[in-house]
Amino acid sequence: MSEPLILDGRALSEKLRKELRGEIEGYVSSGLRRPGLAVVLVGNDPASQVYVRNKVNACRKVGIESLFYQLDENTVTEELLEVIAELNSREDVDGILVQLPLPSQIDQRGVILAIHPEKDVDGFHPENMGKLVAHAEDGFIPCTPLGIDILLSHYGIELEGKDVVIVGAGFIVGRPLSLLMLWRNATVTVCHIHTRDLKKHTLSADVLISATGVPGLIKEDMVKKGAVVVDVGISKVEGKIVGDVDFEGVSRKAGAITPVPGGVGPMTVTGLLMNTVKSYRKRMKVHSTSTMNP
Repeated sequence: MSEPLILDGRALSEKLRKELRGEIEGYVSSGLRRPGLAVVLVGNDPASQVYVRNKVNACRKVGIESLFYQLDENTVTEELLEVIAELNSREDVDGILVQLPLPSQIDQRGVILAIHPEKDVDGFHPENMGKLVAHAEDGFIPCTPLGIDILLSHYGIELEGKDVVIVGAGFIVGRPLSLLMLWRNATVTVCHIHTRDLKKHTLSADVLISATGVPGLIKEDMVKKGAVVVDVGISKVEGKIVGDVDFEGVSRKAGAITPVPGGVGPMTVTGLLMNTVKSYRKRMKVHSTSTMNP
């Protein structure tokens, strides 16, 4: 049997980030300031620290100014809201990212609501979620769904009329991704922890996307031959980074598949960079020179 097409998010991210860097340097050479992203981390969660470090490094490499705020793990909601209010008012800040999850004493919903929708480059504010529902392209699409959409488009994965099954109905990936797939005229099924007979649904998928964080959840016998499989999950098992999908087994049936790591993860960070530059363009009233834009 032939090997599946590997949907290489790392390689595509490098291409897109090179384009973004060229675009940003063009703005700077014309006398404009650089785009600015503020990243706020509360506490010392090791995984969150890694994610934030990756985002800050990615900003530096494409020419985005990053402001990093490290707050104590005992920070209360009011203190975090004061930081957000300051960032909302700063002219040199185009995007604000508060790394989730937040410590239990902080009102996460209140924090999301406090970020100005025009600086909400994570795409979690209700105004941006509403624009996603309404198919209004001036909003910000959450970064992981955006990255997945761009990845599928780059590899010529046709979605119109296809059965797309999303496993995981979370606020960050599953729900917004289902709306984005509807934009592409797919027929969408969203499965979750209460779904009966998950296998019945996954076997019907032309495109199967899993975003649960359950290592090895998707097995070979749950996938239709020739299906496109997108693995959003990321877990550490015995010191190794793995996804939701049993890559070795599923690869024997899939027509295309994302690796973990190197698939969706880099595209998520690239989605954040693209949203930040999109905000910058709107605020600076300049036009894009990139070939692929959110």
